[in-house]
Amino acid sequence: MEKTADEATGAVLLRQKAVREFKEMAALALYLYICLGAVLLLKTSILRDVGIDASVWGIAAVKALLLAKFMLIGRALKLGRGFRNGPLIWPTLYHALCFLILLLVLTTIEEIIVGGIHHRPLAESLAHVVGPTVFEGVSICIVLYLILVPYSAFVCLADVFGERETVRLFFVDGSRSLQVQSRQTAA
Repeated sequence: MEKTADEATGAVLLRQKAVREFKEMAALALYLYICLGAVLLLKTSILRDVGIDASVWGIAAVKALLLAKFMLIGRALKLGRGFRNGPLIWPTLYHALCFLILLLVLTTIEEIIVGGIHHRPLAESLAHVVGPTVFEGVSICIVLYLILVPYSAFVCLADVFGERETVRLFFVDGSRSLQVQSRQTAA
């Protein structure tokens, strides 16, 4: 049985979408792993100074992949799309806050499920989300928010310039940014 032209086109489009989403997830996971890795490196060095040997790079990689997937879910839901008419700082900060809340909620659900599978008490599962103390929890939330701000700025810039142009400006040819700016001003 031969595929119709519509089925073939649909299969190609589905494959292209899957490849694009895989690339987005890989880029997000790498970004998160670098950021979380820097925090983990700091935490490990502080613990080693007091005589505690700790290193959990594998966990950081898995966590980065999981958070990247959660962020793609938020992106698919078009989360954080408010304040688009003002200066870019406001939609950027709002987007980062929405994604912080999303990550906290989905990570909490994930930890509760994992805790249930491993028969951990609820309090212990919740401590895995942001730490055992309020001070550590607030600190983790602030650091995660600061990690999300550059990502959110990139997303908000992509809303203005277009995703392809923003990627090109950041990773291919930033010298053309003045040309883009002059085209935007002329329009």
